[in-house]
Amino acid sequence: MNKYFKMCAPALLALSLAACGTDKAEESTSTNNTAETSATESQTEQATTQTITYLGEKYEIPAEVNNIVAASLESMEDAAMLGIKPVGVLEVGGKVPAYLASDFEGATLVGNKMEPNAEAILNLDPDVIVGTSKFPEETAEKLNKIQTMIPYSHISTNWKENLTLLAQLAGKEDDAKKIISDYEAKVADAQVKSKEQLADKQVLIIRVRGGVMYIYPAGVYLNPVLYEDLGAPVPEVVTTAKAQAELSLETLAQVNPDAIFLQFEDSENKDTPKALEDLQKNPIFTSLKASQNNQIFVNTIEPLAQGGTAWSKVKFLDAAAENLLK
Repeated sequence: MNKYFKMCAPALLALSLAACGTDKAEESTSTNNTAETSATESQTEQATTQTITYLGEKYEIPAEVNNIVAASLESMEDAAMLGIKPVGVLEVGGKVPAYLASDFEGATLVGNKMEPNAEAILNLDPDVIVGTSKFPEETAEKLNKIQTMIPYSHISTNWKENLTLLAQLAGKEDDAKKIISDYEAKVADAQVKSKEQLADKQVLIIRVRGGVMYIYPAGVYLNPVLYEDLGAPVPEVVTTAKAQAELSLETLAQVNPDAIFLQFEDSENKDTPKALEDLQKNPIFTSLKASQNNQIFVNTIEPLAQGGTAWSKVKFLDAAAENLLK
């Protein structure tokens, strides 16, 4: 019996060890499968969102962006340049601004630039809301409760970052690069003439709103096209402006510019519809060098143009070059 046990013991031990090894292998395989499944699930979760960086800030948005709400005129202009079709856009006077109407046919109206309609935006189930840096804090908070709201910069010198952001959202990065490179090429060509012809000229861009003349800092509105791209000297009155600043006729007479680009939009002057006509008849205004030399250019581009967008810059560069560089 003992002899028989001694002969069987090694075989039993081998079988036991083999079984144990099998259990461990199965346990290891199960553990690996669980780990792989967890990793796959984690990757799937991560893939549902993406983080983009814009002007030094990070924003989390869905990995796939289809429904874009353009809750600012700035983003609407750049969307038109890129051929992007937002599901929602702003209205002016109850409809899409005429100069962008053909680009956004069929889009839902989501309020005006002063007060976007949160309910209308919510109903569109947006993947991202492209607003404006001019929004008051309470408006920004309200929109961020619906979906991530990116405050599109109204500062003109950020136009490339703006265009690149919108292109990134819509997968149109190559289009944005071409728009930027084409613009820079135009600037280079224009500078050949502008360095000589504008070197000693005072040029102002004036916007009439509510019957009042306003100017902007050098980096705001259409000004960078004149003072950076074309190299015109920056008038002191522009240098001292910290934001939109009222310009009196007396101060304008002191500057006595060689040329004036005058922007007048009816919807911004509802209570003073004849403000432009009255200004052009004013004796002080008619005595300016710009008036005397027929260098007053009224609405050379769409008066609602926001200035700090690719759309505005491309249009105004052409207008400024055509009127100033002869």
